Amino acid sequence: MGWWEINADTLAGSRFAVSPLAEATACLKALRWERPANPAERAWLDAHLPAYRARTAADPVAALLVRAMFAPTWNADFVTTTPAGGSEASFDAELDRMRSTPPDVAREDLAVALDGRLPAALDRDDLPDRAADLIAWVWTETVRPDWPRRRRIFEADIVARAAHLSRGGWAAALADMRPGLRWLGENRLQINAHDNPPRALSGERLVFVPVTVGETWSSWNRARSRYAIVYPCSGVLAGAGAVPSPGALGALLGPVRASVLLLLDSPKSTTQLVALTGRGLGSVGRHLKILLDARLVERRRAGRSVLYYRTEAGEALVAAQPDAPQPDTAGQHDTAAGRDAAAGVSSGPSSA
Repeated sequence: MGWWEINADTLAGSRFAVSPLAEATACLKALRWERPANPAERAWLDAHLPAYRARTAADPVAALLVRAMFAPTWNADFVTTTPAGGSEASFDAELDRMRSTPPDVAREDLAVALDGRLPAALDRDDLPDRAADLIAWVWTETVRPDWPRRRRIFEADIVARAAHLSRGGWAAALADMRPGLRWLGENRLQINAHDNPPRALSGERLVFVPVTVGETWSSWNRARSRYAIVYPCSGVLAGAGAVPSPGALGALLGPVRASVLLLLDSPKSTTQLVALTGRGLGSVGRHLKILLDARLVERRRAGRSVLYYRTEAGEALVAAQPDAPQPDTAGQHDTAAGRDAAAGVSSGPSSA
């Protein structure tokens, strides 16, 4: 079992980071493995796999490289870089750091991921540029057109996790973040189920990075004392209209307002509701105001955010619809930490 020993200073300084490069890298991993975590991700793969396959078929070196970068139990370190936290870096700035990887370091990282067996076709000096070009293609074709909505999903996840952190501490904040990750107590954080030697993080910077696809990894940059855990966030690839409104309830309240009420089966912030419904902030706010005035929902403060939840009257109204489909919350974990995080990127080793 792989675990990190984290002292109080590191835990106190831990934060969340939004990384455009991590999102594009996770999407490339999803295209490489073709293992959707949910129906929405399956639809995303169906939409983009043909172009990805054509792209790699036209460039055999890139096809071999992507298989080497993402091995079954390890990622090539120069590809899965470590965000710094702080203000969100641009995708280009993050990618430039990857391109600056020395060729011998890239070859060594690939050899580690492949248990020392580096194919002769990858014994070349342009590996960092080729890897960066492939991730840039994924960003341009599959991520950037949808980035504002993905950004809202990240924010909703971070707000929800901050609420859990304020109520139950880091043990609650880390619960269900990703398979194999849990707080063991006695300053120990289990990272995965692999039999790796423990690492001691004393005064290091630790960031948690959400992505919208079901890919996870851990990375670190010892030179800059930075560690990162990448995890699939809540509301994964949720689209507008993803929550159906039952006919009767929709006729009574209106379809959008009924959807908002259904989504409040667990407390959620306005930002979360914006991400999950695909509606604008003003629209969601107006529907919440009406539901509040009707005493179908209530609100309470959790740290810096305000969470909305159904009252007994709201629960009764939903329960009175026997055929009402409930929102699918698979993968929508209400979990942990501070919203004053955002991202940057550096470099470092990583485990899948």
